[in-house]
Amino acid sequence: MTSHPSPPILEGAEPFFYKGGPLGCLLVHGFTASPEEMRLLGEHLANEGHTVHGVRLAGHGTTVEDMAATRWPQWAASVTAGAHRLAGESQRLVIIGLSMGGALALLLAARLGAAGVVALAAPYEVPDERYRQHRLLARALAAFQPLRPKSKGMWFNPQAAAGRVAYAHNPLPSVIQLDKLLAETRRQLPRLEVSVRLIYSADDTYVPPHHGERILASLGSPRKELLQVAGCNHILTRDGDTQKVFTLVSEFIDSLE
Repeated sequence: MTSHPSPPILEGAEPFFYKGGPLGCLLVHGFTASPEEMRLLGEHLANEGHTVHGVRLAGHGTTVEDMAATRWPQWAASVTAGAHRLAGESQRLVIIGLSMGGALALLLAARLGAAGVVALAAPYEVPDERYRQHRLLARALAAFQPLRPKSKGMWFNPQAAAGRVAYAHNPLPSVIQLDKLLAETRRQLPRLEVSVRLIYSADDTYVPPHHGERILASLGSPRKELLQVAGCNHILTRDGDTQKVFTLVSEFIDSLE
């Protein structure tokens, strides 16, 4: 069987690594996005002396067709590979994920031996209600209309939106994979025992805080908390007062040491 070469990585979508102290921070971006949306947080954590790795999930940061051909276990494998790289450079692991990256962090934390998880705007289920109501139709449509244009999201900081490295379309086959990933994450939540901080924006028009309330109620972790910020939309690491979000991440990490 002939293997096809992977498409080149988009400019700005490259993974990043900052060598620092014994605590390793694994940063995981969201659905259709790239490590770009985690880079400012990564630089903040590196400046605090931590070793930081921002992974690029399979199929992301290349072409939307590339993403449409991937499956959720490949996204999980990207996170696992990132954790293994950090293991050689640090002694303890914290996983920090945005949106789908937060769901992956919750799913894999126990398996990867993480000391804690910060999940930013993580969905409990696929946020698109129309998709949830028409799952069978979506599977049929995915074969001949795989790409759906994204609506333009509202940003408190439009300049941050202009520099975003993400796909302009949602690949329907990938939405189906996201649905499967979130179902598996929900199954694992009651078994998770590591410390978890959930952070949501009260102004998130895509994944509002009620997703976090459902995750919090399902978590088996003895130490778990849900915090809210305001003045930003879904991309908490780029929109609005990012320093407030970065501080909440740092405080949680410091509490683990």
